[in-house]
Amino acid sequence: MYRLARSGGSPELLRRLAQRAEGWAGILDGDGTVLQAVAGNARWPGHEAAGLAARAARELTARAAGSYSLDTDACAALLLPLDRTAENHGPVLALVAPKPLPGGLSTLMADAVMPLALSWASESVERKRRRVDLAESRGREAVLHLLMTGQLSIAHQVAGALRPKLPDPVRVCVVECSGGQRDEVARICTDLSGGRTWIVRCPVYARHLILIVPAEENAEPETEREEGPDGAEGTGAPGGTEEPEGGCALGLAVAGLVEDCVVGVSEEVRLPDTATAYQQAFHALAVARGLPGRHAVFGTAPEPALVVGAAGARWADALLAPLLSHLPRRSQDPGSQELSATVASWLAFSSHATQHLKIHRNTLAARLKLVGELLGLDLNRVSDQAAVDLALRIRATPALPRTGPGDAAPPRDLDTVLRAPGVQDWAVQQLRLVGLAGPTAEATLRTWLRCEAQLGPAAAELGISVPGTRKRLTRLEAQLCRSLLQTPSARYDLWLAFRAVDLAAA
Repeated sequence: MYRLARSGGSPELLRRLAQRAEGWAGILDGDGTVLQAVAGNARWPGHEAAGLAARAARELTARAAGSYSLDTDACAALLLPLDRTAENHGPVLALVAPKPLPGGLSTLMADAVMPLALSWASESVERKRRRVDLAESRGREAVLHLLMTGQLSIAHQVAGALRPKLPDPVRVCVVECSGGQRDEVARICTDLSGGRTWIVRCPVYARHLILIVPAEENAEPETEREEGPDGAEGTGAPGGTEEPEGGCALGLAVAGLVEDCVVGVSEEVRLPDTATAYQQAFHALAVARGLPGRHAVFGTAPEPALVVGAAGARWADALLAPLLSHLPRRSQDPGSQELSATVASWLAFSSHATQHLKIHRNTLAARLKLVGELLGLDLNRVSDQAAVDLALRIRATPALPRTGPGDAAPPRDLDTVLRAPGVQDWAVQQLRLVGLAGPTAEATLRTWLRCEAQLGPAAAELGISVPGTRKRLTRLEAQLCRSLLQTPSARYDLWLAFRAVDLAAA
C-alpha cells in the first residue's frame, strides 16, 4: 500500500482496492459527492455503485459514525473516514462490492486508510497550489491587458495585490523558450532580477514570456562596438544588436544562460506606452532569431502616430467616432470600449485574439463585423486594417495636438494625412532598408501586401513557390528588423509607407 502511494498516489490505491473487492472504490465528501473513483470490474454498473456510496456517505455524516456499512440484496457499501474523525465531515473511503464480500476486505480497507489519507492530503495541497498559481498567472495577464489598453489606474490597483510593484519607466522583453521550458525560464528571470521584474506568461503564444523590466535595471557596461550602415552603432543586423549600449542586461543574461532561448527587447518607454514597447520587443525577437547571441534590442524608429500632426489626430478622431460613440442595443451586447479592445487585439494578434481576449472565434467574428459596419470599412483588406490600426495608435497618444492654425476640419481621408511632410519623411526612413535588401525585396513586399498579406496568392503572382515566398519574407524580417509573418506584424506600417511614397511620386 505504501509503495503504491509513493508511485501512483490515491488513483493507484483505489484501483488496487477496487480490484480486490471486484467492485467499486472511491473517495467522497460528507455530502456524498464523488471526488475520485475507480471501478475494478468492467461489468460493474459504476453509476449504481456511486449512488449507493453517496447514500451511505450522507447517512454516515448524519449519524456522526466512525464507520458505516450499507447492504442491499446484491452488494454492500463499506465506508471509513480518511482522517479517522467524523466531526469535520471530511472525505471518506467507500468500497462497494458484490455479495458475498471477499474475505479480509474490511481489514484491507482499514490498512489502506492511512496511506490513502496521506496521498489524498498531499494531492489536495498540490491542487490548491496549482489553483493559486493559475489565479496569480491570470491576475498578471489581466494587469498586462489593462496596460495594453491604457487603463493604468486599474492596472495599478490589481497589481497592488501581487508583486512586484509596476515599474516606470520600463523596457519590455519577449522571451521565446523551447517547449516546456517556460516555467523554468520564468524562475530564472525572477532570480536574475531579484524579484523586481513583472513576468507574464503570454496568453497568445505558449512559448513566450513577457517581461516588464525597470529601466534602471538595464544599464550595461560599455562594450566595444563597430559602426553599422549610415554610421549606426551595432553588431549584427541594423537596428538589432547582440550587445547594444543601454540594452537589457536581464534579456542578455537569460539568452546566455538558457540554451535555445531567444530574447527581443524594446526601447525604454513610460509605463503608459507598454503596448508600443511590446510590439517593439516582438519585432526585435524576429531579428534575434538570426543572431548568434539570440538577443536583440529594437532599433530606434519613429512611431507613425507621432508624425501625423494635428491633422492626423483629427482624422483619427473622425474615423473612430462611430465606434467610440456606439451604444449597445442590449445590456449583454459589447459596448464601445469592448469593441475597441477587440479590434485592437485582432489587429495585433489576428486569429490569436481569441486566446488573448478569452472569447470564442464566433464572438470575435461577430464583433469585427459590427466594427466594420460602424466604421464603414472592409476589415478583410490590409488597407482598411492599416487605417484602423493607425487611428487606434493615434488615439492612444493623448498628448498629440488636435488643433492646427486655420484648419479645424478633419482631413477627408487617409491619403491627405499621408501627404503631410512629416509622414513622407517617416515613410522614406521606413523603406530605406527595403532598397538595401536586394532587387526583389520591394516587389515581394508590394505583392504580398497587395494580396492582403496572403502567402498563396502572393506566390502565384510572383511566379514562385509558397516556401520561396516565405523565405524571402523571412530574410526581409532580419533586414528590416521587424516581424512580418507573425503577429504583431509590420505589415500595416509598410503599407502606410508604400502608400505615402506612391502619393508623393504621383
